[in-house]
Amino acid sequence: MNGYEKRTQEKKNQVLEATFHLMNTDAGIENLTMDDISKGSNVGKTSIFKYFGSKENLIYEVFKCFLNEIGETAREIMAENKPFEETLIAMGQNKINYLEKVNKQFYLDLMDFFTKKNDDGLSLIMQEYNKESYSIMLDLFHRGRKEGKVDLKYSDEFLLIYFQALVEGISSPHIYKKVLPYTAHWTELLIKGIAPSK
Repeated sequence: MNGYEKRTQEKKNQVLEATFHLMNTDAGIENLTMDDISKGSNVGKTSIFKYFGSKENLIYEVFKCFLNEIGETAREIMAENKPFEETLIAMGQNKINYLEKVNKQFYLDLMDFFTKKNDDGLSLIMQEYNKESYSIMLDLFHRGRKEGKVDLKYSDEFLLIYFQALVEGISSPHIYKKVLPYTAHWTELLIKGIAPSK
């Protein structure tokens, strides 16, 4: 990467970071303006449009970066090759840690942005994120089976649906804040639920 490309990437990162901070407020994306983004990032509006094309593309990139960060941390947790229970607890804590980094409005905007838009690119990134999440979870459940911690009677499909139902339940804005103090209990119940009966 030459000097010009490096400076351009640094400016893009400044814009993404400033936009994230502006979006992560009670005002959310509804009141987000390019003037605020320009001022917050110290990058001219012309440059911002040159880098991202539109405000909607920029918002999309911020959400994409956020989801990629969660995925990257999950891959790092898996790479540690710790026992099934420890890994499952770490994965649950990882999601909760990221949810704690954002306020309720950011989370609502994220869900709204990815579920209501009809643009193929937007639904595609959510599909990719879900596909990767499920792939990581399958690897984890396979590890659990090998360690004798996951009952063999449960199919991959069932385990994914079970996990998805739990995650979507936790992800509900009016539930996830209530669940935070019970992370250990939640994970213990999940582990006991899929463990082989003695």
